Amino acid sequence: IQIISGRSHKVLGLLQSGKVDIAFASTPQDASSLSTFRCFDTHSIFVAAADYDCDFDHVYTLEEIVRFPLILLERKASSRLYLDKFFLQNGYHLNPEIELGARSLLVDLAAIGFGVAGVTEEFVKNDLASGKLQKLQTSFTIPPRSVDLCVLRDVPQTTAAQKFMQFVQANL
Repeated sequence: IQIISGRSHKVLGLLQSGKVDIAFASTPQDASSLSTFRCFDTHSIFVAAADYDCDFDHVYTLEEIVRFPLILLERKASSRLYLDKFFLQNGYHLNPEIELGARSLLVDLAAIGFGVAGVTEEFVKNDLASGKLQKLQTSFTIPPRSVDLCVLRDVPQTTAAQKFMQFVQANL
């Protein structure tokens, strides 16, 4: 088994080109050539360092969130595109102070007080539990996204890929 990590668009591109048999990605926008199997949901939240200059007891509105110095993933990341779309649908434009290519840097910069980071809650649970980050309460809930196991619809799977898919589906 060879495991390649990357953003959804990258791993889906590898799948479409036949370089990998299976991809785990955020639910693809165009899944016409794919068979997808929902694995788990992810939730977008906003976090900051526990000593950041904000009121963690306050319930923040969309308008208040956009006024923070925001730290977000780069625009081509699917989770960033999803955040942008949600805010635009609600009449607000996200204009981050810092855009990054790595999730870990979002956490690191938020933890040292550079601003409020838009992150995936499931990927920062340890940072929240340890107190490295604290979640901002919001008056809105961004709908969850799912991470799916994706395969090409009309391409027969190898025995190894079939067994792996069965293992994943049985253990979720």
